[in-house]
Amino acid sequence: MPHSAARATTSPSGVFTDIPSERPPLSAFFDIVRGPDGQDRMVVTVEGIALLRLVLINKGTAFTREERAALGLDGLLPPQVNDLEMQIARAYRHFCGEPTRLAKYQYLRGLQERQEILFYAVLERHLEEMLPIVYTPTVGEAVQKFSQLYQNPRGLSLSPENIDRADEILARYPLNDVRMIVATDSSAILGIGDQGWGGLAIPIGKLALYTCGGGVSPYHTMPVALDVGTDRDDLLADPLYLGTRRRRLRGGEYVDFVEKFVRAVARRWPRAVIQWEDLAKDTAFTVLERFRGQHPSFNDDIQGTGAVALAGVTSAARLLGRPLREQVFVVHGAGAGGAGVAEMIARGLVADGLTWEQARARLYVLDSRGLLVDDRPLDDYKRRFAQPRERIAAWGAGAAPDLLATVTHAKATALLGLSGTPGAFTEEVVRATLRNTPRPIVFPLSNPTTSAEATPADVLAWTDGAAFVAAGSPFAPVTLGDTTHAIPQGNNAFVFPGLGAGAIACSAARITDAMVMAAARAVSDYTAAHHPDALYPPVSSLPLVSRVVAVAVIEAAIRDGVADPSAGSTAPADLAAAHAWQARYLPVVRR
Repeated sequence: MPHSAARATTSPSGVFTDIPSERPPLSAFFDIVRGPDGQDRMVVTVEGIALLRLVLINKGTAFTREERAALGLDGLLPPQVNDLEMQIARAYRHFCGEPTRLAKYQYLRGLQERQEILFYAVLERHLEEMLPIVYTPTVGEAVQKFSQLYQNPRGLSLSPENIDRADEILARYPLNDVRMIVATDSSAILGIGDQGWGGLAIPIGKLALYTCGGGVSPYHTMPVALDVGTDRDDLLADPLYLGTRRRRLRGGEYVDFVEKFVRAVARRWPRAVIQWEDLAKDTAFTVLERFRGQHPSFNDDIQGTGAVALAGVTSAARLLGRPLREQVFVVHGAGAGGAGVAEMIARGLVADGLTWEQARARLYVLDSRGLLVDDRPLDDYKRRFAQPRERIAAWGAGAAPDLLATVTHAKATALLGLSGTPGAFTEEVVRATLRNTPRPIVFPLSNPTTSAEATPADVLAWTDGAAFVAAGSPFAPVTLGDTTHAIPQGNNAFVFPGLGAGAIACSAARITDAMVMAAARAVSDYTAAHHPDALYPPVSSLPLVSRVVAVAVIEAAIRDGVADPSAGSTAPADLAAAHAWQARYLPVVRR
């Protein structure tokens, strides 16, 4: 991501002088400055071994001989100078040599803590192979063992012990211009629940995708653990556990804690986007609704999951040659993800010409007790999707019909799983869906793979290959007879990097529903244009998809009047391109 074009002059020794102060430097230790020749340079205030310990500056063996002499690095590095390509090759060889997925994860995390630019360059080059390592499913295992694996500090950890000093802590954060924050309280990590402080691994991984997928500069990102405690007895009793040893904050205490965090961020970085991540359903909706009007923020589990699901079912409807409004949807799971998917599908149906009541008649949502019906005791966020009792009275399926009864009587054509319950999509349920349509849409979207409602291999076998199948985590291709079916991944990574990048590029004051809807449409439009036979694009195309999403988000922000007024003077595509960052080394000079 570029910075304002500050200019400077150099002395004969190559030291930068007369550096303007029209904006704060990126850090007390370094800045990026455009020199009199029009080229960007990394200007540093440290040298020698201290420079090699600053991971966002350290080029390792790529420091030139001239840089080594000028920066006190002579003799501290091997004699050979390597370019970035040689370093990528060496790092990838190390990666391939690691014996397990978790060992590969640890190698990449170690690389990130030694040479961060090289880490992003390696990830960019091998994104499809490494995405399941830095993100789901391997990151789930890393979260569970995060305290045992701990080696280096990263990001921010706020707890009841220090939240009242949040302003002071943020003032000392080593990056001065944070624009993208991923914050979690670790209460509902993937499908594995409360993980205490260890959930910090999720924001770290997501921000890596913001950078490699969305082009958000790592000089502007911050992962945050809102460590409000844990209710896991095993963590509290573990002598190696590094988080706060107390039960979770609840109710008003919890909201006050988050309020202090948001207010401190707003004072330090007023337009920094906050992505709320892996908050339990009892707090996810409260936090989103309370703060989305105060500060640019969104919840990826609710809105990102909903957007990527809508993009996938839109692609399926296109491949079927039938409008989206003719499908009947069953969403199994009414947590944050399930409610987000239901909301976005309802919005998609309304956009396709239905009224809200007509859309609700084609959308059936189940929680752990069965179908949401309006005479059941329900949380407020569930009540929006409850079916009128009179609509299902003739089913004769009890107070809360189960999944099989709902699929059968509602004549469902699309089945989406957000329950975190492995095996929930049984052969009987899938075959019941097949009886309603010759080509059912079956998306077991729960993460990680062990939590998926069904395996794609089973779904395809039960439907003789007729089903449109997508999963939330990567699955191997499935061969039936002479046909091999690639399993597309309904991954939130197709949405959140571009959504965040677009909001940053136009300095959005809020993340509106229209911006999220624009992201969903952009994913399905990109798929139709570039991969017309697929439900989703391949993961390798993530940077291209994110650029399209960012442009659509900027356009929506301008229409909604939440973009900075200056954003309208630049074409959205040019604005997105101007803010895109790529991993490359800059010449390094001393201030």
